[in-house]
Amino acid sequence: MGERQEFGDDILRKVEALSDKYAAMGQDLSAYLDGLLFADYLTYWDYINLDTLLSLQHPITPFPDESIFIVYHQITELYFKLALHELEQVNTAAPADAASILKRVSRVNRYFEALTHSFEIMVDGMDQDQFLKFRMSLLPASGFQSAQYRKIEIRSTTFNRLLNEDHRDPNENYQPGNIESLYPHIYWKAGAVELASGKKTLTLRQFEVKYDHDLLELAENTFEVNLRSLWQALPAAEQTDELKQALRWLDVNVNINWPLSHYKSAVRYLQRSPEDIAATGGTNWQKYLPPRFQKRIFYPELWSADELNEWGKGWVEKEVFGRG
Repeated sequence: MGERQEFGDDILRKVEALSDKYAAMGQDLSAYLDGLLFADYLTYWDYINLDTLLSLQHPITPFPDESIFIVYHQITELYFKLALHELEQVNTAAPADAASILKRVSRVNRYFEALTHSFEIMVDGMDQDQFLKFRMSLLPASGFQSAQYRKIEIRSTTFNRLLNEDHRDPNENYQPGNIESLYPHIYWKAGAVELASGKKTLTLRQFEVKYDHDLLELAENTFEVNLRSLWQALPAAEQTDELKQALRWLDVNVNINWPLSHYKSAVRYLQRSPEDIAATGGTNWQKYLPPRFQKRIFYPELWSADELNEWGKGWVEKEVFGRG
């Protein structure tokens, strides 16, 4: 049994502060105290909705390792939600300052580093034969359809940096009114075309119907407050080396390490000689995933010409082909 607490001056001050708080909203403190008398104590499982969380995995095949596949992708989306939580705060801060940007970007970097390091759970944690069987039941669903990842990209840089490579520099001075006409040239659409015909896959068509409006609206709303624009607007004295390094790491984490983790997995599970197995959504992963082909770069001004030219190549040689 806990000891009964005496009502000293400290407790009385807190009660008075609570009274002022509720009075300001036209509420009666006494009524809230009555409610507190009957309220149950909070538990860990209720607070994080544990039972609900653990009920959200619904395999559609009898293969046990499909559960690993589902759980890991759910974990990924939760990390994406954390990253967006930080980027949203940067995008809505007025005015943005270097210290707050650095804090948020550093957090996003830690989230992506955790994701990249944990990808081995999927690469080494699933039986290959099981995966190649249950994956056929997932058609046409694909990780390509992660809208949260697209939102991270849009909040991280100017919209022209997300276009196909030949449309980026010519549209460096784009305006919000140009975004809708530029949207068909966004890089990810080229990664979800049918390998034989070049037509849009069902995976892409589903994604466009569900998310195109929201993504266009986000791109327009973040025209002046995306991370690259905020960085460029900082006074020169606030463009510190520490912040530059954090932004460079964000570029590496989002545009090299994360897609190449997927590429490494695809090489292991899908690549066969003499033929490659198509991804579940029919996406052209051999051309879409390797950064050395796409060269998606949020902050080109922070990289040297040699670094831009060699973008992503070293990782492929070391991690995928075992060189270096």
